[in-house]
Amino acid sequence: MHRCERESPVKGPCPTARTPQSSQRSGVILLRAGALSLSKWVLVLSLCLTTLWGRLTLASTHHHRSHSVQVEPGTCEVIAAHRCCNKNKIEERSQTVKCSCFPGQVAGTTRAAPSCVDASIVLQKWWCQMEPCLEGEECKVLPDLSGWSCSSGNKVKTTKVTR
Repeated sequence: MHRCERESPVKGPCPTARTPQSSQRSGVILLRAGALSLSKWVLVLSLCLTTLWGRLTLASTHHHRSHSVQVEPGTCEVIAAHRCCNKNKIEERSQTVKCSCFPGQVAGTTRAAPSCVDASIVLQKWWCQMEPCLEGEECKVLPDLSGWSCSSGNKVKTTKVTR
């Protein structure tokens, strides 16, 4: 008995037409598998593009909001704050403030909060006249006039002005 005779009800030599049919079937299976992987690829690509579009939309909305902050005249608002520690375990803080000061005033600090202060204080670097420290803290202008320090007991907070 030939091997073909066991698989096929047709007796005799193996039909030559069977081999091409076999190839065609496996080709169809490969085509279907390729279509399936193609549809998965399209789905993943669509998901990635949707996610990217969402992030870009969110970023542009956030960017737009940060520029359209309206501040009441004569007041200041913190629009960004950063905080970190250096290797000496000294905490460093910085903030970005948007102020809407009246004529003759500039952005400054009063009672450890952003505020509008008389421009002459900043121009002449008489920092302690802004009353930048909290109640009970002592204000001292730094020797190089670059800022001030507020001290209470053994705790000292130093502020350096940057523009």
